[in-house]
Amino acid sequence: MRQANDNARVGIFQSGGLSALAVGVWLHELSTPTRHYIADIGQAAPAEVAALASSLRQFGAEAVVMDLRSSIAAVASDLLRYRACHDGGYWNTTGAARFVLVSEVAPVMRADGCRTLAHGCVGGGNDQRRFARYGAQVAPELPIIEPWTNARALERFPDRETMLAAVVEHGLHLDPGSSAERSTDANLAGISHESAELEDLETPVTRLDPRWSKWPGQTPDEPEIVTVTFRDGRVADVNGSGPEPVEWMTRANEIGARHGVWLRDVVERRIIGTVCRGIYEAPGLELLGRAWTRLLQASLDAASRELYDRMATVLGAAMYEARWLEPAAQAAREAIDRLVGEVGGSVTLSVHRGVVQGERMKVAGGVVRQTRFGSGGNRWSQAAAVQTAVQTAVQTGKGQRDA
Repeated sequence: MRQANDNARVGIFQSGGLSALAVGVWLHELSTPTRHYIADIGQAAPAEVAALASSLRQFGAEAVVMDLRSSIAAVASDLLRYRACHDGGYWNTTGAARFVLVSEVAPVMRADGCRTLAHGCVGGGNDQRRFARYGAQVAPELPIIEPWTNARALERFPDRETMLAAVVEHGLHLDPGSSAERSTDANLAGISHESAELEDLETPVTRLDPRWSKWPGQTPDEPEIVTVTFRDGRVADVNGSGPEPVEWMTRANEIGARHGVWLRDVVERRIIGTVCRGIYEAPGLELLGRAWTRLLQASLDAASRELYDRMATVLGAAMYEARWLEPAAQAAREAIDRLVGEVGGSVTLSVHRGVVQGERMKVAGGVVRQTRFGSGGNRWSQAAAVQTAVQTAVQTGKGQRDA
């Protein structure tokens, strides 16, 4: 790791979280030329992102804002298509954000003349490894500064209380979900919550103050009907949103959050082999995941669905462990693409107080379906469309033989 005071410009991934801002203070105190790159990935309202950039400039730092909402929405579409979930079935939104940040921001840092990269991820954590792995693949010529493995940084900031004091002293705009005792990691696809209190497995999940969502008991009295349309294995519309991923992801988030569809309370197995509790808030993906799973069940035969689920497990681990660009993950995506590339239809759901109930569904193609009561109730019969196709094939073959 290159030292932080060698007068080479450092590009820092700046989230507005407490540890990232403290890294900015540390580099400033070392008189290290630093440029802060703030990625708008839907973590907060635009005014919050602008306030962070303004506070950094008043502090005397260079700050660049990059709108990456389309990029994070595209990756959220991948998470859904491939069902790339981790322990307990929660959506890999933090891992996805690290992939987007390094892939999109590192090339800009390099073009701007930065010679090293820095981030505020805690030492020994998942994100430290994610930045390292993606950095080695996307920008291998740029060394990474990992402050919370650096003795001088730890001496300056031995704990989060010290960090908070410095950030407040310099008037830097702190993300509202970050403090000495807790932190959130947010983007358009979802939010992770961590705190000293929540790390205790005896703490009730109801102690959490969700960022977007309501608890089921706080939701509207009446259910809401949601229709999700899929085309070629991807979301094409959510209640009139249109096919643009930022739009349908935003619409799904609003509906899911409003009706209490969001919670995952997980004791997850981490990259380094330990376990740690985390609370995850992904209302849009939770809602869309119900619709997508239902459509898959009606569209794939048994062997295809089994293979899909196996590849989804591979991809869930790949996104979590920052191996999304590696050959195994690429092969798994190609396999699923073959299976779901033509899957389409619409799924209508009823959403009410945290419960998502299937109402009706239209499927384009799909597996052979049978009916019983539609055939008189005393025998099973294939769907009429399938019978017609079989009869047509038989007649075509007979005609060819006669000719």
